[in-house]
Amino acid sequence: MIEVDIESLAYGGDGIGRLPDGRTVFVSGAVAGDRLAITVTEDRERFVRASILEVTSPSTDRITPPCPYFTACGGCTWQHVARSAQLIAKRDAVVDALARIGHIPNASDVVADTLSPGPEYGYRNKVELLNDATSPRPLLGFHRSRSDELIPVDECLLLPKRLRKAPKALGGALRYLAGSSDLGLKRVAVRCAANTRDVEIALWTEPGPFPRAAAARTLGPALPSSSLVRVLTKGSAKERRVSGVEVLAGKGHWKERLAGFSYAVSAPSFFQVNTAGAEELIRLVLAALEPDGTDRVLDLYAGAGTFTLPLAARAAEVVCVESASSAVRDLRRNLEANDSWAEVVGGDAAREIAGLGRFDLVVVDPPRAGLDAAVIDALAVARPRAIAYVSCDPATLARDASRLREVGFTLTLATPVDLFPQTFHIETVARFEPT
Repeated sequence: MIEVDIESLAYGGDGIGRLPDGRTVFVSGAVAGDRLAITVTEDRERFVRASILEVTSPSTDRITPPCPYFTACGGCTWQHVARSAQLIAKRDAVVDALARIGHIPNASDVVADTLSPGPEYGYRNKVELLNDATSPRPLLGFHRSRSDELIPVDECLLLPKRLRKAPKALGGALRYLAGSSDLGLKRVAVRCAANTRDVEIALWTEPGPFPRAAAARTLGPALPSSSLVRVLTKGSAKERRVSGVEVLAGKGHWKERLAGFSYAVSAPSFFQVNTAGAEELIRLVLAALEPDGTDRVLDLYAGAGTFTLPLAARAAEVVCVESASSAVRDLRRNLEANDSWAEVVGGDAAREIAGLGRFDLVVVDPPRAGLDAAVIDALAVARPRAIAYVSCDPATLARDASRLREVGFTLTLATPVDLFPQTFHIETVARFEPT
C-alpha cells in the first residue's frame, strides 16, 4: 500500500500524483486534492498506474455520483468530480497539449476559460446502446471502461428526463420482437431533439431478413418516435460501412434546430450530440471568422451543415466539402429547406481542397485524427485571413497547431467548450491568423 496526493486530472480521466521515487502515478477514480491509499496495477520505468484502496482524505471537489452504473459503465468518468473542477481540468488539458505537443510558447495566454453551455445532465441528443453479442436475445448497454465487456443498463442520466428510461423500454421491446430468432442487431441509436422534440430510433443490423412490420408495431408503443429506421451495416463496428437505410415507420430522418436554422439528419450522419453546445460552437466559429458579406468561405468536413447554414447567411460564397454520402445528401436537403445556397463538394478534404482555389475564410471540423498534411499545405497556399478549427481532441489540435505555425499561421485564441459533462472529453474552437 502506498499513500499519494493527487495533484491534477489527466486527459483520459485519471488523477495524477507522484510516488516517493519521483515517478508519475495515474490513479483511476481519483480527484485533484485527494489523499489516497493506492495499489499499483501497472509498473513501468517512468510511470505507474494504480487503483484506490482507500480515500484517506477526500478532495473538496469529490462528490457523490448520481448514476447507479457509475464506475461500471465506461460512458462517464467524472461524475464524482464537481463541475467547476471538471471545467478547470478540461482547460488545463488543452493548455498542456498545446504547450507539450504543439510547442506553443504562450499556450496559457491564448486558451480561454472553458465554456459550459446547457445542463450537466440530460444534455445528450443522442446515445448509442450496444447489443451484447454473447447474449442469445437482445441485451442493450454500454462498454465497461477500457474493456469490450458490455454493461446492461435500464436508464441513462445523460438523456433528457423524458427519455432516461429508453434503454429499458427498447431492450424489453426488442427481446419480445426477437423471440427465439436472431435479429442481427449490433446497436440501437436514439436521437432526441431539444428544440423540435423529434425522436428517432435507429436499429443498426447486419443485412438479411428482418421483421420490419413487427418492429414498427412493437417499438412504437415502447418508445414513441417520429422516425424508426433500420441501418444495414457490414464489417466491424468501427468501420460502420453502411449498405442501406430502411424506413420502418415515420419520416425516416430526425430534425433539430440550431441558431435559427432547421437541420434534417439521417441516421448514419454525424451531428453534434449536445444541442446547446452546438449552438455555442456556431457562435464561436462566427466570432472567429467575422464574415462581412463579401467573403469566399471554405467549410471542410461540413457534415449535415452545422456551420454551412449560418455561414451561407453571412458570406458571399460558401464551398463545403464532405466525404460521407449520407451527410452530403442531408447537407443539400438542409440548404434547400433553409432557402440557402452553397457549393457542395462530395469527396475527401485532402484530395479535393487543392482544386478549390483561394478563400478568405476557412472553418475545419475534422474527425478525431485531425487534419491531413495535404490540407495544411493547401491552407498555406490559400492563405485565408482566418481559420476556425473545431477540435474534439486536444492532442491532434496541438499537433496541427504546430504544423500550421510552420506554414505561417499563428494560434490567437482557443476556447474549450464542455460539450460532454461528466467525461474528460472537450471540444475546442481555435482561431488561427496569418503570421
